[in-house]
Amino acid sequence: MASQDQTRFLLSENDLPKFWYNVLADMPTPPAPVLNPQTGAPVTPDFLSVLFPMPLIQQEVSTERYIEIPEEVREIYKLYRPTPLIRARRLEKALATPAHIYFKYEGVSPSGSHKPNTAIPQAFYNKISGTQALTTETGAGQWGSALAFAANFFDLPVEVYMVKVSYQQKPYRRVLMESYGAQVYASPTNRTQFGRQLLAQDPDNPGSLGIAISEAVEAAATSGGKKKYALGSVLNHVLTHQSVIGEEALKQMDLAGEYPDVVIGCVGGGSNFGGIAYPFLRENLRNGRNTRLLAVEPAATPSLTRGIYAFDYGDTARMAPIVKMHTLGHRFIPPKIHAGGLRYHGMAPSVSALYEAGLIEAVAVKQLATFEAALTFARTEGIVPAPESAHAIRAAIDEALQAKESGEKRVILFNLSGHGNFDLAAYEAYLNGQLEDYEYPAEAVQAALNELPAVHVSG
Repeated sequence: MASQDQTRFLLSENDLPKFWYNVLADMPTPPAPVLNPQTGAPVTPDFLSVLFPMPLIQQEVSTERYIEIPEEVREIYKLYRPTPLIRARRLEKALATPAHIYFKYEGVSPSGSHKPNTAIPQAFYNKISGTQALTTETGAGQWGSALAFAANFFDLPVEVYMVKVSYQQKPYRRVLMESYGAQVYASPTNRTQFGRQLLAQDPDNPGSLGIAISEAVEAAATSGGKKKYALGSVLNHVLTHQSVIGEEALKQMDLAGEYPDVVIGCVGGGSNFGGIAYPFLRENLRNGRNTRLLAVEPAATPSLTRGIYAFDYGDTARMAPIVKMHTLGHRFIPPKIHAGGLRYHGMAPSVSALYEAGLIEAVAVKQLATFEAALTFARTEGIVPAPESAHAIRAAIDEALQAKESGEKRVILFNLSGHGNFDLAAYEAYLNGQLEDYEYPAEAVQAALNELPAVHVSG
């Protein structure tokens, strides 16, 4: 039981999870098939093997509840895991709320976010499968930094296609990736056929995650088998690797002597939300718990709250597989908000299916309110959060204020998925009054949705 004034709840290396949790084992309905973008038929392992090594393909389709974490992966995890659970007592005091607010702090990883939780195993499985190099995309740069960090341990070269607007906004993320040995390119680039096509149409194209994915996929698919593609969110094996967050948090909430009424994560593709929320979802489904699970997205890229649940391409060039997900349409070009990691047009199929089933909730928050919450957190708890992570803080503060208004004690847990030390240009813009709220117009959403693929599959 926690002491009356305890703030940090720490686990030892011996408490590091030995298994990842795979939510597909407990999904209320079977997952929809993943489709070949050329034929519309269900993908085969041969098709996927152009992009991914076989161990990750097997994890992607597995319905085993628990997947053992290789010892080589656990040894690298020990550089920063288990991560701390911290009670935000000073934030509680500033809000004058009866709520207890806890956050799981993933910013202690060497690259500054939760992303190494999947980058390390992806690099490991690629290495043992004979992959010679990796390609990937990145938005804000957190995923690219994590993959560069992880691949370095396995002597795997990495080329990163970074969304151009983020490449310009976040130069030190690029420097960090290059420090780990990666090559970084502002997407769209002249390195791929698709990039050249887009630049011919619009030399000032700001890029998007969908475009960067297309370039990374093309670079891998045309390498003659030498390169594989690594993805930092959306797919099931990625969210499975991230479950170490929630598994640790369950133990740490036990140390705190409390259990969360609500678990919150920001959501772009779904990885950090799934990472913290899915183990608590398992407790809801299998052990009778009743924790609310809240995904928080930007109002500028509202795939859950304003997109539709449909089959869509995973990338703009329609090279990646077609999956059933909440989507704004693969042609969606997001506005230049500073939460670059949340600008994806779609959502993880598992998150989408759970939202559709009513097992998780979603809310969209605006950019200015998000930065306001970020500064409140920085000035009370001392950590400047990544703009992406600040979306979860905004929702946590709103939950705490609701508890204050109703006079109820509420236990709130959120995932602080990364620090904002490389995002100070965004804070400078906010402090100087240069940021604006942006809600994506309904007509633009509808125009993007008009180009969804025609798919004739039930489920």
